[in-house]
Amino acid sequence: MSESASPISGNSPGSGTGSAPRPNPARGEDGKSLRLERFLPYRLSILANRISSTLARAYAETFDLTIPEWRVMAVLGRFAPLTANAICEATQMDKVTVSRAVQRLERARRIERTTDAADRRRVLLRLSADGLDVYGRIAPLALDYEERLIADLTPEERDALVLLIDRLTDMAARTEV
Repeated sequence: MSESASPISGNSPGSGTGSAPRPNPARGEDGKSLRLERFLPYRLSILANRISSTLARAYAETFDLTIPEWRVMAVLGRFAPLTANAICEATQMDKVTVSRAVQRLERARRIERTTDAADRRRVLLRLSADGLDVYGRIAPLALDYEERLIADLTPEERDALVLLIDRLTDMAARTEV
């Protein structure tokens, strides 16, 4: 979730009437074959995996956390209390992954569950005192990693990256295969 998680509207540069469609770099010369190394979903997956793997090593070594556990903690650190379903929605992780992460975090006493006073059927999750301590130590490391990752981008490139990620996220939510 971005700080400014709001839908982006409006036309993108070059998308107005009269502009010629740009060629898709993922298409081969014949226009039909797939050039995997240029296919956007594949490239984004590779990038996300590379970034997550780098962070995962640091989280595992220093804090004994998996990627899903850190994502649960990060969401709870910002938006708690939440239900497990709300965590699934916020992180786009499946229920089994979230459930396993929550169970492990509970065993490590990093999160707590309480019954929702307004609806006794709902269970709310939040970081425990230990969880808040870990979150307070890991969040600056994550932010430092992000800063080093984008250090060579100009301010304009950073703004464009945020805009493009927000737009692609919005379009992906509206686009079916």
